[in-house]
Amino acid sequence: MAMRPRVVTEPIETRLARAGLPPLGRTAWLEIDLDALRGNLLAMREAAGPGVLVEPVVKADAYGHGAIEVARTLEVAGADGLSVATLDEALQLRAAGVSLPLLVLYPIPPEQVAAAAAARVATAIGPGLLGERILAAAAAAAGEGAAEPLEVHVEVETGLGRGGALPDEAAALIEVASRAPGVRLGGTWTHLAAADDAGYSRGQDARFGSALEPLVDAVEWGSGAGAVRRHLAGSGGVLAGDVDRWDAVRTGISIYGLMPDGLTAAASTAGAASRLRPVMSLKARPVRVIDLPPGHGVSYGPVFFTARTSRIATLPLGYADGWRRVLTAHADALVRGVRVPLVGRVAMDAVMADVTDVPGPPVTEDDEFVLLGEQGDLRITAHDLASAAGTISYEIVTGMSGRLARVYHAAGSVVGVRTP
Repeated sequence: MAMRPRVVTEPIETRLARAGLPPLGRTAWLEIDLDALRGNLLAMREAAGPGVLVEPVVKADAYGHGAIEVARTLEVAGADGLSVATLDEALQLRAAGVSLPLLVLYPIPPEQVAAAAAARVATAIGPGLLGERILAAAAAAAGEGAAEPLEVHVEVETGLGRGGALPDEAAALIEVASRAPGVRLGGTWTHLAAADDAGYSRGQDARFGSALEPLVDAVEWGSGAGAVRRHLAGSGGVLAGDVDRWDAVRTGISIYGLMPDGLTAAASTAGAASRLRPVMSLKARPVRVIDLPPGHGVSYGPVFFTARTSRIATLPLGYADGWRRVLTAHADALVRGVRVPLVGRVAMDAVMADVTDVPGPPVTEDDEFVLLGEQGDLRITAHDLASAAGTISYEIVTGMSGRLARVYHAAGSVVGVRTP
């Protein structure tokens, strides 16, 4: 194995103590780079273009990164609003003091309309009984003296096949919502099904525009205060450059420094895309490092046996933490700036690394491993893990369990921790 300079990393305990924070409950953790998060927001604002609101998506615990700290950071960094998938997610952010406009991208239960309105949380609505019941609940809350109207965003079905009013029904629903008591029409939107398919995306964009054409003179569209905003593009729609930006964009995976799987940035957005930096890293220190004799099995139902005396490091994380069992025999780790194989089946709480060939003194429990992220000049990306697991990068990052502590850092220092 070629020699590489040894990578010296300051222990996590030292960095936490300097920040006045207690040590972690175990030596496996996620690091969240808030400087990268801010930089990604700036890059996506550039890619979206002038006059377009940038409203990042922080659903699913901010794609596994920690919704509260991510939302607070994005608010200070100048995000125009945030989107989530559930009312619970929105109310959690409000309770944490996040004041940005919040949109729930799925219709909320009618019984929660008053709570959403009081918290100034907007909701998507579509056709059918649920949409009718949401509007009726808003009218009832207004009749009972509710201080805030419910903001709604009418979803238009343009080809995803998941939600919203069909294009020839959308204008009527938008008009109904705009006149409904206790309701404020805040927007109308749709979502791309395949941002990497230029023809399909342009078709959805065209259907969205056609659906709104009957209302061109009846509604004040735009991104300014009080206007009704139109939004279609997520990260893929912005970076592929094939669709209209309309009044706002809902940037998701790109905010966390990842390109949508299979998508190539357009020439017009390639510069911004090149500046995206992954926000999440997964790190661990071993709980045991030992030399096992030849022929020794490693982990449950052994599929790996040592062919020689082998130095094996046990890292305290496993499939209960989101390190998927399917990665067995298909993933590596980085230690001292070199790549080492993970061997044996992934267990619920442990994975093992074969560090026999790491140059220099034997690896010990003091060495820090990187399973997702960078060390020295090597990198393991979410796309790498997704390819090995037969999935997409979204599932890799959102699958990181709440059992893993999130260590937040900025300007080279730890600034916060979220523990299980």
